[in-house]
Amino acid sequence: MTENTLLKNINSPAQLKTLPVGQIPTLCSEIRDTLVSQVNAQGGHLSSNLGVVELTVALHRIFNSPQDKILWDVGHQSYVHKLLTGRYDRFSTLRAPGGLSAFCQPAESEHDHFISGHSSNSISAALGFAEANRIEGREDFVIAVAGDGAFTGGLIHEALNNCRPELRLVIILNDNDMSISHNVGGFAKYISRIRTTRKYHHAKRVAGRAMKAIPFMGKWVFSRAQLHKRQLKGLVYPGNYFEQMGISYLGPVDGHDVKRLEVLFEEARNLGQCCLIHVRTTKGKGYAPAEDDPGKFHGVSADPARRGETFSYRAGQSLLLRAKEDKKICAITAAMSDGCGLNAFREALPERFFDVGIAEGHAATFAAGLAAAGMKPTFAVYSTFLQRSYDNVIHDMALGGLPVVVCIDRAGINIADGATHHGIFDVAMLSHIPGVEIYAPLDFDGLEACLDAAFAAGKPAFVRYHSGGEVVRVEGFTPLTSDPFVRVCDDFGGADASHAIITYGKITAEALRAAVMLHAEGKSCRVVALERLKPYNLTAKSVAPLVQSAEKIVFLEEGIANGGAGACLFEELRKIGVLAGKKWHTLAIHDHFAVPVAGEHPYATCGISVEDVVRAMTREFATQND
Repeated sequence: MTENTLLKNINSPAQLKTLPVGQIPTLCSEIRDTLVSQVNAQGGHLSSNLGVVELTVALHRIFNSPQDKILWDVGHQSYVHKLLTGRYDRFSTLRAPGGLSAFCQPAESEHDHFISGHSSNSISAALGFAEANRIEGREDFVIAVAGDGAFTGGLIHEALNNCRPELRLVIILNDNDMSISHNVGGFAKYISRIRTTRKYHHAKRVAGRAMKAIPFMGKWVFSRAQLHKRQLKGLVYPGNYFEQMGISYLGPVDGHDVKRLEVLFEEARNLGQCCLIHVRTTKGKGYAPAEDDPGKFHGVSADPARRGETFSYRAGQSLLLRAKEDKKICAITAAMSDGCGLNAFREALPERFFDVGIAEGHAATFAAGLAAAGMKPTFAVYSTFLQRSYDNVIHDMALGGLPVVVCIDRAGINIADGATHHGIFDVAMLSHIPGVEIYAPLDFDGLEACLDAAFAAGKPAFVRYHSGGEVVRVEGFTPLTSDPFVRVCDDFGGADASHAIITYGKITAEALRAAVMLHAEGKSCRVVALERLKPYNLTAKSVAPLVQSAEKIVFLEEGIANGGAGACLFEELRKIGVLAGKKWHTLAIHDHFAVPVAGEHPYATCGISVEDVVRAMTREFATQND
């Protein structure tokens, strides 16, 4: 690794602009060294950031951040932006609690203007900034940087439909996989080359001024020339989607050639109107392992627990085995085949595997359509991305009672990726939807049982599990004979325990630790772990006799409190009279996005740590949920 002589001395984009052109390659090399060494060490998105080094450098050399606002789609490609905007000294805190965000965060820097953790929203947000500039008479530019993958999301196209030529909005299409406009033959390459030189754009402007200056008919001559130019471009770039929508199109251009990038960025400034610049980049550029396998290095984990067998992998393998026996089973992903463990399914059964792109709403309705046609669809999706399909789940899936199995990956708090990726809303979101079932396996054996139940449900069924592998094994728990999805641990007090903790999922480990601490203080404690949440009335009937002798009951939940599993279960227990005379309390995330404090585990920040459980059990809380 180099000493980063140039990079460590750049504290703002203004300093970058003064850097001699001859030193830009050295700077880019230092940036790549920093990315490779630190991201491999602490985890994060590597391939995507290696691919935008020159692009980011060129953007900051031509545009004037923070007056000109650069919005990064998803923000997982914004590490270089962070390094060049005064955050080099803090880069080692990336993805740590209270450290630099894994995505763009306005509270972190004046150069970050919009929170970006989910894909395809950049152009919509940028339009908001651009229209505000127009209304208030500002001549600042707004730049939206979106990868070609983001263009598989419908929100991008809804935004493009509202772009107006007069807006000072620049859209950067970072194309690192496919070409949007079809380029044909050597002549297309020649046109591309001349369109990315200063001489070309200078000559174009001079010619335009000369034509307009012709007495009486200048504007007519210029408009006819523009028409013939568009017709010629139509031969080279047939059906250019963007220009058909009135958005000026520049490129394509090599995204690793700073000189040519700066030429097009300068041209965009000179145009002073809405335009799209098509930039071609290579994911993982400059780091051979990432170039050879960009998918593997898209997200690098620093957590050894994530490197072993995971719930994602086991779910994918289970679905594949089931699909080999049942030809009606299909697998659906929204551009997350690798993350959701479906690569093996994709390779073995491509005719029943569907990657719909970054379009979770479509995925949910598509699954519902498959189910209505007699198939057995499974939609694997991150919890935080499932939020984008809320209406489709209610209207298209649940209202018709269609048998879709949804595997909810990355459920619960995801420390490194932060608030944009916390899976803390899915239980509350789904709990009030009529007729659905919700499962939360504790370990890999529980995952199989939950999937069995989900496929047998004959209605929408959701199986949620956390990132990584097993945290809790069920050997210490005894399943009820009457309900195998309710498990009991009596190692710390037995059936007559005066305290009870009800919980589910990964945070069950905290409940067990709390029971150990309470037992050491002379307090008996029973732990009840749920692997099925909804239907809550069935769960309540199973849980009721287990907490009959408890004087204090805590429901511990790694999710939002309002409408969560604790609130729903306690309501059902109240209805059947179980809570009369008892002291009960829900420990969940109350009105909080689980943004961690520096050096503090998010459980502590949210009040759901083992210490919080012990405090709740030892203090005199009210008989009502307080």
